[in-house]
Amino acid sequence: MNKNAFKSFVFALAIAAVGLVSPVIAQVGVGVKAPAKAEVYFDGSRKMLDEKWTYWDGPRLSATLPIKWFIVNDPVDKGTAVNTNDPAAAGGKYGSADIVTNDKFKDFRLHVEFYISKKGGNSGVYLQNRYEIQVLDGDTTSHGMAAVINESPSPYYAYNGVGKWNAYDIMFRAARFKDGKLVEKPMVTMYFNGKKVHKNQKISQVWGGPNSGIDGGNDGGKGITDTPGGLKLQAEGHDVLYRNIWIQKMDIKEANTDF
Repeated sequence: MNKNAFKSFVFALAIAAVGLVSPVIAQVGVGVKAPAKAEVYFDGSRKMLDEKWTYWDGPRLSATLPIKWFIVNDPVDKGTAVNTNDPAAAGGKYGSADIVTNDKFKDFRLHVEFYISKKGGNSGVYLQNRYEIQVLDGDTTSHGMAAVINESPSPYYAYNGVGKWNAYDIMFRAARFKDGKLVEKPMVTMYFNGKKVHKNQKISQVWGGPNSGIDGGNDGGKGITDTPGGLKLQAEGHDVLYRNIWIQKMDIKEANTDF
């Protein structure tokens, strides 16, 4: 075996070894399809919206089923998407018409794509119906676009902008409890449009009060519990669209969400 062939052989062995120990292959970005072990939660159809989602029954809920979010033609590609602009959320009344999956989760890998139609468009992706990953055009603060809200800076540099599809790829590990006490904070790693923007970001609490999500009204959001929660999407009276949402349930033993 010559020198170059030997190098190729060693490299192939290294790749194979990585494949044996790596739990997730980081295929990320707009258009990434669900792997075999994941479940699709929104494929653009009204049928899937009605079957797998419902309104979050929070203290401010004012919408009634069936879900008033509506299916629209994809403004960029073929297919369809869902518009979050529920009449009950007019004026930015979050919590009045937010939708959440019927399924509830502990640890998971999430892919979700969103499209903001106009400047200032506002929504939000809530992990476990608790922890918001912000969707807000124009805001570069820790309350802004792609921030783990109030916990991290906004990686605004990775945003594709208004009138384009954007993708969040997230690995989430739920909080851990022992004898009813919190011993490990929830943690998230996230790619935004294929760029890694958060790595093992710990989350300290639920922000936004009782109208925001599970445990939001518990000790000012600091009293989180170990109740599993669904994936929630926020209605704020804006024309924000979603498509291609899938989730793979995980069991992340160690406090490490990097992928």
